[in-house]
Amino acid sequence: MTKAITEDEVVSVIEKAVQEHGAAREAVIPILSAVNHAFGFIPREAFSEIRRLVHDPETGLFLADSQLYSVASFYQLLSLSKLGRHVVRFCESAPCHVMGGREVIQTLEDELGITPGETSIDNKWSLIMTSCLGICSVGPVFIVDEDVYGNISPEQVHEILELYE
Repeated sequence: MTKAITEDEVVSVIEKAVQEHGAAREAVIPILSAVNHAFGFIPREAFSEIRRLVHDPETGLFLADSQLYSVASFYQLLSLSKLGRHVVRFCESAPCHVMGGREVIQTLEDELGITPGETSIDNKWSLIMTSCLGICSVGPVFIVDEDVYGNISPEQVHEILELYE
């Protein structure tokens, strides 16, 4: 069972990120990234706190929750829901598919016991399909947490996942 995140913890992470990145609109993505990194996702409470602190320096206006939500939901490396301890992001672009991606994703599903969009019952793994990761020359590609694996064959999947045991 995971510990609930307190409002004080959320505020602390956001205040630290604002100190590091500033309170201007351009800092929204680094601030959201810091929150995502700290908790593994962006808790709903974070939006109101970010809105309270971040503003547009030209107009002085503060951002709306909907604007922050739009940014957070657009970027695939940010999550709005709790994910597993380890997140596998598999590239589903055409180059990865052509280079054997279908077999690799099937092996990932078999090894993890989940399908894309799911989190394992023990909350250890989440499997997410993502669009191009920008490294098509080494496809098929997937990321585990922040580690990138390219030129992957189905035979390598088990060995890679064991690194996270």
